[in-house]
Amino acid sequence: MDQTAHRPDRRVRRSRSALLGAAVALVAERGTTNIPISDLAEAADVSRQLVYQQFGDRDALLTAAALDLVETGLLPEVTRGADPSDEHARALTAARHFARHRPFYRAMLTGPCAYRLNVALSGLLSPFNRELVRRLPGAPQAPDVLDDLTAFVTGGWAAVVNTWVVEGPEPLDPAAFADRLMEVFSVITGGALTEERDR
Repeated sequence: MDQTAHRPDRRVRRSRSALLGAAVALVAERGTTNIPISDLAEAADVSRQLVYQQFGDRDALLTAAALDLVETGLLPEVTRGADPSDEHARALTAARHFARHRPFYRAMLTGPCAYRLNVALSGLLSPFNRELVRRLPGAPQAPDVLDDLTAFVTGGWAAVVNTWVVEGPEPLDPAAFADRLMEVFSVITGGALTEERDR
């Protein structure tokens, strides 16, 4: 079977990329997700019809733009050459990403896309948190309990990060926030993972 038959052609990928980039830029610039589809299409130099064909509606486009920003802008930085057990470095990298893109994320987290975005990001970030949970002292072996604890940790981190992005002082201080996250992390793990890293 021809593998290229399922791959979108170059024009589709280019127009999709242009729409994702335009969504991030316009939301950040205007500080709101209440942007007409015609403005998004014009900024990406595509037709409104193409927006509906590729995404269905504006909220789906904006959510896809946020996920793309995390997948292309955050996850590679978090995983590139970093020691997976260095939670502080990973937290600092994530904090810097959210601070750099604060206007976009703040608008997304306070607009009608917020729930959809949180669900999508939780799904994307759960594998990282599952590894963290597996390393906890007394980590559960039962898959359903592991799933529940992973969801609990993911939701907790999301709540703290969301509050910082939306309500934190201007400008955000990624280093101070990463330190705060590590204090919380130390309490959750009883300091066990920090000791494991320092060995």
